[in-house]
Order: sequence, then C-alpha cells, then structure tokens
Amino acid sequence: MARSNQDDCHRWKRRSSLRLAGSLLAALACFAAVAQAPAPGEAVLRVCADPGNLPLSNDKGEGYENKIAAALARDLKRRLEFTWFPQRMGFVRNTLRSKDEQTQQFKCDVIIGVPKGFELTATTQPYMRSTYALVFSSRDEFAQLESAEDLLKLPTPRLHALRIGVFGKSPGTDWLLRNELMQHSVFYAPQSGDPAENPAQVIERDLLAGKIDMAFVWGPIAGFLVSQHTPAWRALPFNPDPAIKFDYEISMGVRFGEKEWKDTLDQWIRTHQDEVRSILAGYHVPLLDRDES
Repeated sequence: MARSNQDDCHRWKRRSSLRLAGSLLAALACFAAVAQAPAPGEAVLRVCADPGNLPLSNDKGEGYENKIAAALARDLKRRLEFTWFPQRMGFVRNTLRSKDEQTQQFKCDVIIGVPKGFELTATTQPYMRSTYALVFSSRDEFAQLESAEDLLKLPTPRLHALRIGVFGKSPGTDWLLRNELMQHSVFYAPQSGDPAENPAQVIERDLLAGKIDMAFVWGPIAGFLVSQHTPAWRALPFNPDPAIKFDYEISMGVRFGEKEWKDTLDQWIRTHQDEVRSILAGYHVPLLDRDES
C-alpha cells in the first residue's frame, strides 16, 4: 500500500512538471509573438511596393524607392514596413486601398512613386522629373550619337536596318510613328504576363541576345541598365518635346482625403530635395529641372 502511494506521488510530480514546462513554453511563445508585433501605439511607416521591380524597388531593399522610404521613415521616427504586390493592374486596389481582414487597418499608407496627378491616388508635390531615353550597346556605328534625336542622323540604310524595342502605349511609339520607323520596331506589352518579370529584365535580356539594337525605356530604367553594363552600354535621354511627352514628374501617392498625411509628406519632400537627388544620382537616373522645357 505504501508502495502504491509512493508511485502516485511520483506520477503527480511528473504531471505537475509537464504542466509547468508546458506553461513555460506557452509563455515563451507568447513573449516571442509580442516581441515581433508592433508595440501598442508604435509608429510605423507602411509602404506599398513592388517586390521585384529594380531600379525602383525590390524585397531586398535595393531600389531607389526603398532608399527614399528608409530616409522618410528615419526622419518621421517610424519603423519601416513594406506591403508587397507587383506594380501592375490592381496594385492600388490590393495595397493602398486594401484592408487587413483581421485588423481592418489599411495594409499600407504611401506609394513612393506615382505620376503627378495620378488618377487613382492623391499625389504629393513631385520629388523627381525624369524622361524617356534610348539605351543601346556602345557600338562604333553609334559613337557619334550625342542625343536621342541624333538617331535620325544615321545613314538611311543603317537607320532602317535597326531593330528598336519599344513598350506599347509609351512615348516611343509616338516617336517611331512620327519618324516613319514603326516597321523597324519590336513591340513589348506594357505589362509582362509574368509578374516576376520587369521591363529592365526584358530589355536587358533581348539586348544581350541581339534581338534588338536599342530600346525606348523610362529614364530610371535606362540609367540602371547602363550602370549594370558600364562602359559597354549607353543611354541618351530625350529632350522635352512640344508634340510628344517624354518627361514626367513623379510624386508619392496617398489615399484621397488624407490631407494631414499628404501635408506631412509634402513638407518632407520640400526639405529633403538634396538627399532625394543624391539617392537618384546613385542609380544614374536622368533628371530634368522642374522648369526645364
């Protein structure tokens, strides 16, 4: 009988130890979850961004929009968070205008780069003005080109032998039409069917493969491609044109009606122009003055 009581005592101690261990593990798990979650009232800058669209942004923080967002978070004393979604049709709907199902909080509060006057968001004052450009490999036949417009000075047989890459619905199509060069173009859809593929990758691949001789691309993409292939590649920005709009001002995008938040971003942009330009220069973005025409 004494032996039985002793066994019962040991079993009770083991169960108590297991319960205690389980409680400790649960407490540790809870602590870890709390440590990873934002503290109540913690200030967070939530940015809507594309996870694979260099030189603008990627999920490794390597794009110029990543760097601008980091500088903004630093100065606003907020922890930086990104909501990732491919920047194509549905981007605004699935990021800036979308709410988390559990918290009912908007997933993010600012898009770092949208055209000034973008119809889907309210826009801040612009922080960048850039232009479309021609990008090509530095072949001898292109050595005398000093501006994008100089392309038309090539001998007619050589000009008409070129294969020129251009994205649909871009200013490049208007320029080719005006100069009767559409038959020499290689067209790309404005958006690839693969959300993991971006315009820089498409043009880089086909230029390297010799499928095209040059391409019309947005200036930041041209600068990025040249930086990846210096000195083998060159880029020539288009000057402002009264008939074809090559240049665009880029702002930050926020939700309509959030005036105080927009004013905060406007103030930051106004007082950090030099820092923003320095970031963009690091990516070889061709910049135009605001009043250049």
